[in-house]
Amino acid sequence: MSKTTKIIEQMRRSPQNIRFDDLAKVCADHFGEPRQEGTSHKVYKTPWQGDPRVNIQRGKDGNAKAYQVRQVLDAIAKLEAEKNEEGDDDA
Repeated sequence: MSKTTKIIEQMRRSPQNIRFDDLAKVCADHFGEPRQEGTSHKVYKTPWQGDPRVNIQRGKDGNAKAYQVRQVLDAIAKLEAEKNEEGDDDA
């Protein structure tokens, strides 16, 4: 099992206890490098417009914000659903 897969499982179990750096790794693996990167924010490009957005922010404790972890999980689910739909079209 890959490190990213383990982090995603942890994100599902406990979104409030995810390190910002781990969330950024998951985002980079799924969405590529951030298109905007500030001191505490990273914004990732998605193949759709609107929600779920992938904009993450480092909290004061060094963890990611729980609602943003849930948004990333939603975005990954949408991305995987779109990939599955494309695969069905090829069959």
